Amino acid sequence: MEFEFTKNTLLGEYFVRSSMEHQIIARWLQENMAQDCTKIDHILELIAQAHQYPAKEWVWTGEERMVSMSNYEVTVQDNTNFSGCDIELDANLSLYESESMAQCGLEDFESAIIQWREFIQRY
Repeated sequence: MEFEFTKNTLLGEYFVRSSMEHQIIARWLQENMAQDCTKIDHILELIAQAHQYPAKEWVWTGEERMVSMSNYEVTVQDNTNFSGCDIELDANLSLYESESMAQCGLEDFESAIIQWREFIQRY
């Protein structure tokens, strides 16, 4: 899982780019974590707990997205995704659904969080 971090120096805005399959993680970092080191540290604490107790589910819920960690796996998803929905979805929505949820390993996720924190502190 690779991310590219950039900063618009004129506006002071930070951006994250990633592959399409991890786009929601990039948006979560950019929009939900942003430059708030307190939130980032809280996520890093949850990750440490998830390493220590992998069978337990650890969850962070924001206004737009949710992160869950269990068994060394991380899922980031929109709070309004269609999982568990009994309504049959149009085939065209499958692309949207793939953009609204991503999974990765706990170590990869932790590495991305640490890299993001270092980047926003450096620039």
